[in-house]
Amino acid sequence: MKNVMGIIYTNKDDLSLRELTNQRSVAALPLAGRYRVVDFVLSSMVNSGVRNVGVIMQRNYRSLMDHLGSGKEWDLHTRNNGLFLLPPFVTQETGGEYLGVLDALRANFDYLRRSTQKLAILTNSNMVFNMNFEPMIRQHEETDADITLLYTKVRRDMELSSAGKHTHAFLNVEKDGRISDMEVNPNAANYDTMYMNVLLIKRTLLMHLVDGAAAHGEHDINRELIQPAIKSGSLKVYGYEFKGYYRRIETIKSYFRCNMDLLDYNVRQELFKKSPVYTKTRDDVPAVYREGNNVKNSLVADGCVIEGSVENCVLFRGVHIGRNASVKNAIIMQDSEIEDSVELENVILDKNVTVRTHGRLIGQVQYPIVIGKNVTL
Repeated sequence: MKNVMGIIYTNKDDLSLRELTNQRSVAALPLAGRYRVVDFVLSSMVNSGVRNVGVIMQRNYRSLMDHLGSGKEWDLHTRNNGLFLLPPFVTQETGGEYLGVLDALRANFDYLRRSTQKLAILTNSNMVFNMNFEPMIRQHEETDADITLLYTKVRRDMELSSAGKHTHAFLNVEKDGRISDMEVNPNAANYDTMYMNVLLIKRTLLMHLVDGAAAHGEHDINRELIQPAIKSGSLKVYGYEFKGYYRRIETIKSYFRCNMDLLDYNVRQELFKKSPVYTKTRDDVPAVYREGNNVKNSLVADGCVIEGSVENCVLFRGVHIGRNASVKNAIIMQDSEIEDSVELENVILDKNVTVRTHGRLIGQVQYPIVIGKNVTL
């Protein structure tokens, strides 16, 4: 698929994710013991044959840049095309933040102009799913669509933040696949098909629409571009349904739930078996399970040392669980130290957190306790 480019828009940091995004973007959030959130959409593009990918960044992008590097892990470190990191265009007015996707695309208009691909896949970066875009591209060409939107059926367990903090759009998809209506941030949606913030469009058409939107002072791609185009019929907008596992990372609860989902064998099979998910690797020794350990239904990364009890947990590289410690329903990130006789339940610990001997943190499933980086308790 040499005729398709990818554009990943990294979402602004949000207070809904609290300490987890103080020093990193949502795209750089660690997930499943060794990955970052951005790995999933980026790997989906690479596995679909996309060789030119631009990542539009906003504030707190150092962690993301360090993770993506030259794009070697995704085989995007080529002389032609490859991975392009697009830092924010900083002015006194913007301060490194875009008002919307349209602003971000306008600021990176030169990148769009230099690219030679016919089609462009535009996505957000706060989503966990794994798919091959080739069937969607075939449908786009067969229907002669101007825009094809990726959507999924709404599930009861989807954790969505309140409208206003994030854009939630719902689509009315006709039997022939054409979209006849879009609702943006409704209090009660009339449709059970949610737009996944992934669209396919001809690159030159995207440039034309972005230029026109900028001339009219428009920022919101859903409300000010796609929704009016559907309502007026000025563009042929079709939908393509994604039927696999999908979760949007918008809140602490949705991030916690996504990691807990990955303890399910069937979810892991769906996310990782069909197509690989690539990430930046770190060589480490195998995990060590010492006498007295008791590990149940957990993901344990390389370099961990476990001497206590671990149940329903995701442990990242280099985590140490001390003797007689009890850890349940927890996400513990890289190089954290849980000392002897500690009790943890329903918690999220960021990197390099130390919990001293006999410490006790008990949160709720709906509201897990979050401890930021480099904290000692």
